[in-house]
Amino acid sequence: VHLVESGGGLVQAGGSLRLSCAASGSTFTINRMGWYRQGPGNQRELVATISRGGGNTNYADSVKGRFTISRDNSKNTMYLHMDSLKPEDTARYYCNAQTIWIGVSANYWGQGTQVTVSS
Repeated sequence: VHLVESGGGLVQAGGSLRLSCAASGSTFTINRMGWYRQGPGNQRELVATISRGGGNTNYADSVKGRFTISRDNSKNTMYLHMDSLKPEDTARYYCNAQTIWIGVSANYWGQGTQVTVSS
């Protein structure tokens, strides 16, 4: 499975961005997907995850009510819509896909896309 993120950029505080994660390869094995981020000097942290069918989502407390995760399996693409951005949201955002096939699970990561929020 190959993951490619896009949609990052520079935005002022209070603004919005939508990140996309396009999956290719053995996409039929993808189960849960998620967004993670890593800011300068910080460890990578979970932002949000979404189940295979999209009916189950969870969010970090820091982004609840501001970010929305979604996925379109017909396009093999996951999204993260970010509203009311804050300078502390500045980080590199990574797409993650958990796969399972014949009882074997694996984790895949994209290269990330940079989000910078100016105050």
